[in-house]
Amino acid sequence: MGPADSDSLIGPISDRFNNRIIDSVIDFSVRYKAAVFIAVVLCCIAGYWCMSTIRLDAIPDLGDTQVIVYSRWERSPEIIESQVTYPIVTALVGAPHVKTVRGVSDFGYSYVYVVFDDQTDLYWARSRTLEYLSAVQAQLPDGVKTQIGPDATSLGWVFQYAIVDTTGTHTLADLRSYQDWYIRYYLRSVPGVSDVAPIGGFTRQYQVNVDPNRLRSYGISMSQVVAAVHEGNGETSGRLLEFGGTE
Repeated sequence: MGPADSDSLIGPISDRFNNRIIDSVIDFSVRYKAAVFIAVVLCCIAGYWCMSTIRLDAIPDLGDTQVIVYSRWERSPEIIESQVTYPIVTALVGAPHVKTVRGVSDFGYSYVYVVFDDQTDLYWARSRTLEYLSAVQAQLPDGVKTQIGPDATSLGWVFQYAIVDTTGTHTLADLRSYQDWYIRYYLRSVPGVSDVAPIGGFTRQYQVNVDPNRLRSYGISMSQVVAAVHEGNGETSGRLLEFGGTE
């Protein structure tokens, strides 16, 4: 018997086997109608429960669980790499369930991406990152501002809006101030909103324009002007001294 004969024999056998299974299912459904109806009702209930409780996302986030450590220091990338990025990376590389730690240094900025193992809870990862980061902050130079990024990724960007002044009586600085001091806090109080990232407008700031000639005539240096500005923005309160029950 050749290969062609064997193929012609296997075909009818498989057809008879499939027909026998279908006949058995039909016979079981006819004999046990109540069980079939109960199974259908249970499947419908399970399907409705899954559809009502499943988390739907237009763009599902399939990325790794990661925490971003952002540092700012007005120095060159080489100095930031050696004094900021490298200490943070070496401190976080030994954290539990950490898979990869990547550091990026730029002029005035440092980014450290801490990637954790799959199925790691995001908030557990953030708490471990803060725990290990607090131990290394004392070793960083003075003036370094370090913080962790929000608990969301770019795939969670679900809403974009613009503040438009139709009356023409407000400047871009006024609109940005209204966004930063009012609308931003209202939106962050909404459940499910992680962060609000403003773009555009003019951030309110105060500038001190110095005349070098007048400074020279008064004998005042630039460092004294900077110190005066710092002291003018500082605020201290008095305290009470207790002696024998009197203040």
